[in-house]
Amino acid sequence: MRKSSGAKRSGKVSESKKPDFKKNESGKSFSSGNKPANKFARTDKPKPVKIKSDKDEIRLNKYVANSGVCSRRDADIYIQSGNVKVNGVVVTEMGHKVKLTDVVNFDGVNITPEKKEYILLNKPKNFSTDKNDQGANNVLQLIKSPSNVKLEPVGRMDKTTTGLLLFTNDPDMVRKFTTPNQRSSKIYQVSLDKNLKYEDLEKIQNGLTIEGHRVYVEEVTYIEGEAKSEIGVKMKTSNVKVVRNIFEHLKYNVIKLDRVVFAGLTKKNLPRGNWRVLTEQEVVNLKNN
Repeated sequence: MRKSSGAKRSGKVSESKKPDFKKNESGKSFSSGNKPANKFARTDKPKPVKIKSDKDEIRLNKYVANSGVCSRRDADIYIQSGNVKVNGVVVTEMGHKVKLTDVVNFDGVNITPEKKEYILLNKPKNFSTDKNDQGANNVLQLIKSPSNVKLEPVGRMDKTTTGLLLFTNDPDMVRKFTTPNQRSSKIYQVSLDKNLKYEDLEKIQNGLTIEGHRVYVEEVTYIEGEAKSEIGVKMKTSNVKVVRNIFEHLKYNVIKLDRVVFAGLTKKNLPRGNWRVLTEQEVVNLKNN
């Protein structure tokens, strides 16, 4: 025997069980539980609506700031002052958004919104800086951009040279430290195959003519506490070949060449083969160097 729910049946249908009657377009009623087939109803699943990604657009002040020309706060001021054009039109609206495909001009110069990054590597031996050599022993394999932007080394080092090497996606910074008239100092520790004669040290300090070019150093010294074959050289060039040429010109073989200081940056707490992102203050110092 089925257990009764305790409720007595009656001839009336309860309110909760009454069918929901609606009228169709012809005026006839039908139950919502037994609706006629709609020949126009879709049988396929609707295609998902593509939601526009935030990456497709960027606020103009952020675009300008990411280009490296100024801070975001300063970008607001420049925008309000009419210094920024988007696709040839001056934009002064705060909060204006632009697409990454738009052409943004700041004070007459087209800019890109890629955030500038600066990485310092303590380069180990047997790694190439040649961008055309993308093998496993390329310096680019030793570093990683925090935001996956394309970085390039500032200047070149041969495989046997070790020490500080700067990477960036800032073309102005690359030009700053690779042009012949750049003024930042670098310090190299040079290990020779024999002791450097004092008269040769004086020749280097006074300047040498190598292959028709006059080569000057800021300072050349014996390294305190080391053999006379260990030499410190301070000069402005970022071309390490020049350092090698100085000693080879005087009939010394360079056994080891290590860049220990680059434009005020040192190897402190940066073991060989390791890298780090520069601090904001270090970037400011480089730009003002």
